[in-house]
Amino acid sequence: MNAPVPSSTVTVSDAAYERVASILADTPDKNALRISVEGGGCSGFSYKYDLVDEKPADDDLVFSKNGGEIYIDQMSLIYMGGSEVDFVDNLMGQSFEIKNPNAVASCGCGTSFSV
Repeated sequence: MNAPVPSSTVTVSDAAYERVASILADTPDKNALRISVEGGGCSGFSYKYDLVDEKPADDDLVFSKNGGEIYIDQMSLIYMGGSEVDFVDNLMGQSFEIKNPNAVASCGCGTSFSV
């Protein structure tokens, strides 16, 4: 059984759900976006985004709305607690953006951070 999603853990914006749903609609062999945190990157940790065709693990948090499904594992949640997953489309381009209150520093590209 998947872990319940406490409201204070991670939030996902409507724009992020819409973008994930759009990507999954164009990629019928995948069913979710997995977001994880890995060691490395120029600031110590980096976010990893993978399209997956698997069921969520028992300890994954599952975020689902309007056809967009996102999995985050418990280990990554240690570093992402309180974060907001968003999708931005501006003059700089399109990207998923994680607003992480735990990050004390991040790199210019926004995919690497330190706690």
